[in-house]
Amino acid sequence: MESIFPTETTELTDAELIARYAPPAEAESWLRVNFVSSTDGAVEVDGDSHALSGEDDMRVFRFLRMRCDVLITGAGTVRTDGYQALRMTPERVEWRREHGLPDHPVMAVVTRSGDLDVSAPLFRNAPVRPLVITCAAAPRSHTDRLAEVADLVVAGEETVDFGEALRVLRERGLRQQLCEGGPHILGELTAADLVDELCLTLSPFLAGAGADRITAGPPSPLRPMALAHALHANGNLLLRYTRLR
Repeated sequence: MESIFPTETTELTDAELIARYAPPAEAESWLRVNFVSSTDGAVEVDGDSHALSGEDDMRVFRFLRMRCDVLITGAGTVRTDGYQALRMTPERVEWRREHGLPDHPVMAVVTRSGDLDVSAPLFRNAPVRPLVITCAAAPRSHTDRLAEVADLVVAGEETVDFGEALRVLRERGLRQQLCEGGPHILGELTAADLVDELCLTLSPFLAGAGADRITAGPPSPLRPMALAHALHANGNLLLRYTRLR
């Protein structure tokens, strides 16, 4: 009897799994969003997304980071998840060099207010000077401090203009873009029709009512996506959707 399951990730070598997440060869730039949720749609448990993630999800998580030019995440996610400096292991540095990439991706933090801890390891221990994506309305007292530890990208007046921000990243040569949230960032990117790919791990748990979804913010039209692949491991379903153009 044929298995009802898609490909088991443990049957794939690292090289085979990495190849499954290659962006289209013809794409000059590519924005990939990566999330994990419970089977009933929760993005976190008691404020912690790590409670839904396991080693199978983290294996893909690490490879997605290894592939990217820039990792984009919101200030709230940085605070909640305790982001550290974005540093590749020696093995991943070697892979990046073999594929014509710098040793480490660039970290880009999105903040409308500019209220970030400049002493955090994410800034102080970064192997590559991070970026902070903000808007013109951010208080000068905050942006002046941030400019000491990061390059500022000012996109938009009262709020962050994500279309403009991604354009600036592309101009800097940061064309393979990975976004790790949070939900409001995904909502803004979806509303602006900027998402090329969604990688979603469904974790084998029911979280029940109360938790947020992976997206939040302004309403937007339906954005059609195509299922590029479905993988599974230990009850986790790892889905990859790409934009239908």
